[in-house]
Amino acid sequence: MAPFNIFQRVSQAPTNPKAPPKTRQFDVADLYEGPIQTGAAVEEGSQALDEKLRQAYFWIVNNAVISPHYDVEYNDGPAQTYAVGDSKRTLTLPSAQSYSSFILFPLLTFATRRKCLFVGGAGRGKTASAVLMGVLAGYPVREVRRAMQHGHPQMTIADLLGNPLPADLVNAQSMNDIRIAWRSWLSMRVKIVDEYNRIPTRTQSALLTVMGDNYAEVLNHIYECPESAWYLTANDDQGGGTYQVIEALRDRIDVIVQALAFNPRFLGDLLVRIEENIRPEEVVPREIVFTEKEVERLGEQILQVEVPVEVRRRLEFFASQFELFETAGAQFEYMTKDTARLSGIDWGQMVAADNGRDRLKDLGCQTRNGLSVRNLMTLLIFAKALTYFRGNRTVELEDVRQTLPFVLHDKLQPDLDAPFFGLPENAAYRTDRLGWLRRLFDLANDEYNRLDLDRNDAVGELSADFAKGLDGLSERETRSRLSKIERLIGELVKGRKLYGHLYDDLLKLKYLHQRYTNYLHWLRSQ
Repeated sequence: MAPFNIFQRVSQAPTNPKAPPKTRQFDVADLYEGPIQTGAAVEEGSQALDEKLRQAYFWIVNNAVISPHYDVEYNDGPAQTYAVGDSKRTLTLPSAQSYSSFILFPLLTFATRRKCLFVGGAGRGKTASAVLMGVLAGYPVREVRRAMQHGHPQMTIADLLGNPLPADLVNAQSMNDIRIAWRSWLSMRVKIVDEYNRIPTRTQSALLTVMGDNYAEVLNHIYECPESAWYLTANDDQGGGTYQVIEALRDRIDVIVQALAFNPRFLGDLLVRIEENIRPEEVVPREIVFTEKEVERLGEQILQVEVPVEVRRRLEFFASQFELFETAGAQFEYMTKDTARLSGIDWGQMVAADNGRDRLKDLGCQTRNGLSVRNLMTLLIFAKALTYFRGNRTVELEDVRQTLPFVLHDKLQPDLDAPFFGLPENAAYRTDRLGWLRRLFDLANDEYNRLDLDRNDAVGELSADFAKGLDGLSERETRSRLSKIERLIGELVKGRKLYGHLYDDLLKLKYLHQRYTNYLHWLRSQ
């Protein structure tokens, strides 16, 4: 078989074989649920698209981008492990289908139309991977390359967005008379910004508007952009480059993937490409190219993936660890790291005053900040996307665990002066941000299990009672629930140090108390 055909070949075998779903018995209630789902409808829907997404992944990882780093590990039973080197680092041979993050998360970004940053040294495939995503969306390679925005120190807003027509500038009587020649890349469903950290600060602000709000503005003229998948590249992820990347722009990035070093054992694959003059992005099989409607359906089906309460509770517990900063505020609600940050006071000085907790045990002491609403929403979306990609429809805890480091890579900032990083066995986590975040999640789950919160969650029980609604609730029952809340708060604060998850529980109880108090006042007025 010719090399060209090898590159264009897509395997017909299922990428993730599963038993076919059992056929449900007919229920008369189904007549009221809408049209009957036929086999053709199922083929056109979820199963066909998630299989196509996996076919795209395996074609890229096996033929286009040489990335033999299977760092997103899944296991189906015990995995074979080996202790390697003087440091006794663990080499794991996963027992289930595992993936390369450098290909997987950009592909999930494509499916969810989010924003991905590639980081790594020059010549490691960052731009090539981004171009492949544009080709998967159905654009010709030449159009993708021409539409790519290349960051440079002289880049202006006009270079990025478009120019007013010169004749209009001379003849116009008002701003409305001036037409704008918009850049063609603004209309594309895959947008690529190469070396975004070389763009001047003022131009970064214009880029932020397009990324964050999906429109461009020049001379009071607005161009509405379509929902797009974004790919940005940088040689490092610390905001370096010609210009410091503004914080708001960095915050809009949803997931960060690192381009790992090339393994010379795969030099033969490079030799074939040289001798046959083949560029993988120019021979992408038509079978793995997605139409606009398919991408829209992908997004809809990903959102339908279920997040079980058990998984959500563990994620809540993890997120609760980090925002508390007991000495930052006098009022209970303001005892947060955000209050400390906004004060402008030296971080080390404030940490020195916070001496009430076991700083080695408290996970919150490992970070300089907490998680934002955007961070948590992004984490949920990518966990759903990874679950969908794997052919499942219910998120598992391992899906969250594998997604979390890439979403929070640049969002949860470590405090490298914390006692945790001073331990010899944790020295590698000072530089390995992904490994640290995964370890942090594991430690949070260990503490969750120790507290037995799956079976012993009094705050969760009160929250579930409230979620049933207040309609028809009597004054007597309302008073009873208020008393339960007050007793529980008394038990929680009795002789205990304040940790992040307890802080959030107390704020939730205060919220419930206030809602019942307001309802009680309303009852009395009737």
